[in-house]
Amino acid sequence: MTIAETIRTKLEAAFAPAKLEVLDESDRHVGHAGHREGGETHFRVAIVSAVFVGMPRIARHRKVHDVLDAELKGRVHALALTLLTPDEASHRM
Repeated sequence: MTIAETIRTKLEAAFAPAKLEVLDESDRHVGHAGHREGGETHFRVAIVSAVFVGMPRIARHRKVHDVLDAELKGRVHALALTLLTPDEASHRM
């Protein structure tokens, strides 16, 4: 299983998202800190989930970091997050 697949599986289990995007952006970071041959080091993740209702932004980020702790301590160097409630997502579109 790739790291992207692992991230997706863990986030689906933890947040039952209405929307989930996991993008591997490692190719954009060739030559930068944390880049490794083979990629899977830099990710952009967007989650829309009711789990985030009533949670401040920092708490949402901490919760995602807790779920992905092993990946962040391992191969993943950077993780860009967009974390929204369903209501917040509907107002952005």
